[in-house]
Amino acid sequence: MEYRNELIYILTKDELIIEILTIVKNLELNDCWVGAGFIRNKVWDTLHEKKTIKFNDIDVVFFDETNISEKLEKEIEQKLTEINSKIKWSVKNQARMHFRNNHLKYRNTENAISYWPETATAIAARLNLNDKIEILAPHGLNDLFNLIVRSTPNFDLIVFQKRINEKQWGKQWGNLKFYNNNS
Repeated sequence: MEYRNELIYILTKDELIIEILTIVKNLELNDCWVGAGFIRNKVWDTLHEKKTIKFNDIDVVFFDETNISEKLEKEIEQKLTEINSKIKWSVKNQARMHFRNNHLKYRNTENAISYWPETATAIAARLNLNDKIEILAPHGLNDLFNLIVRSTPNFDLIVFQKRINEKQWGKQWGNLKFYNNNS
């Protein structure tokens, strides 16, 4: 619970993050969250006492089995771009992502993000109806706050290692610890 409160505190103190969470909340999409690097990078920056360049993109994820078309995702991205064109939005309906990832059907957004590459990336946040931040972290927050980069139990280790090599996170955040497995 301590890390959850710390994460909420970190997110609350960033005006851009609150703006993004508010914009996404106002979409009123089912089981909708903002996650991945959006959360991870902010925490790593905070723990390294630095501010990196802006986000690559903002990952908006939701779960709607009634419409799994990519067209819907593109329409939502367009709407978000009209609201704030300075941000590169990436919208994915997790109800269809199991097809792309060759997994069994996901039950909800939390189940879907449990399959994301790293435990420190498989984290999302949103504003609830009372404008309080909620956190979704199927693998917990320990790795995120302890600067540990490891694959989630469901992710391909070869793809994970390739991703780590490409991202070069260690150059940006020097205190990260990398693990090749789920130990």
